[in-house]
Amino acid sequence: MYGSPSPPPRGKHKIFIGMAPGVGKTYRMLEEAQCLRQEGIDVIIGLLETHKREETAQKSIGLEILPCKESIWSGQKLREMDTDAIISRQPQLVLVDELAHTNIPGSQHEKRYQDVEQILTAGIDVFSTVNIQHLESLNDLVLQISGVVVRERIPDRLLDEATEVVVVDVTPETLEERLTEGKIYAPEKIDQALQNFFQRRNLIALRELALREVADNIEENNGTTTAEKRYCNIHERVMVCLSTYPNSIRLLRRGARISSYMNARLYALFVDNPEKFLTKAESLHVETCEKLCREFGGEFLRVEGADPLSKIIEVARHERITQIVVGETHRSRWELFIRGSIVQRLMRSLPDIDLHIIATQQPPT
Repeated sequence: MYGSPSPPPRGKHKIFIGMAPGVGKTYRMLEEAQCLRQEGIDVIIGLLETHKREETAQKSIGLEILPCKESIWSGQKLREMDTDAIISRQPQLVLVDELAHTNIPGSQHEKRYQDVEQILTAGIDVFSTVNIQHLESLNDLVLQISGVVVRERIPDRLLDEATEVVVVDVTPETLEERLTEGKIYAPEKIDQALQNFFQRRNLIALRELALREVADNIEENNGTTTAEKRYCNIHERVMVCLSTYPNSIRLLRRGARISSYMNARLYALFVDNPEKFLTKAESLHVETCEKLCREFGGEFLRVEGADPLSKIIEVARHERITQIVVGETHRSRWELFIRGSIVQRLMRSLPDIDLHIIATQQPPT
């Protein structure tokens, strides 16, 4: 019997990311594409946004540009990438600008990144571009930094799933020069841009975000699936181990301070024992911890397990934690003699992780 043909292997996705418009993401993407074309790779442009930048437009010369689909929306003629035509053409590599773009209503997909995923599923490699402020998880932080609400966003998983992520970096000073020279926006928009999104402090913070995100992505890709293997962290990760004791609030606050000092990611872990029923007060306490963790900008992890220590070790390895915050034990001397100290067991199991034992008061009996 003849079976149905197997689907092609998923295409490779390379994302060029930067701190702001004008850093040169599209130019860099075109530059690499031209080199591949000279090597005999079948490269086409699926969607290119030059924003009337002459140097960028010049860099695209010689590359096949697939025509876009045109549609009328609210009396305006708009163009969108023709995903079906790209898949029908079957190039080896397609270039897609502005990954976070929202398609016009009535399109096959709501977002351009979904078109890209369809192209990748068809076995075609993709180069794409995006700015750091379009990442979903950074939306609130970007608002705090710049005061700008970014409405076009992409899920963080796209960076996690990408074959390669390249940060296209320039200094804030260089970007300001490009802006004042009219290489990013039209002359009438320059002053407004400099007073708003392109303020020096905004650019410095966004640049740090972009560099850190790519560093984290490298760290993710270098991680191992075997828990016992050693790994190298680029950034610190602080995990606070919570319980139903009221002093967990104090632990969480201390952990937040530690993560702030270290410029580290903050995690809070609560191990939910399926054999133990939480009272209403305990459930409310856990919810309070979760809310507080999120207010600190951390990630709250609630996992189920009958052995809390094993779960702490498992999560610490999986999330590549570098610092663990725990409270002093409430066990009796007899329990410590029989079962051993949690701190000692953590130190034996996680020798590469620093432990912070925070003094707490014994809860009232």
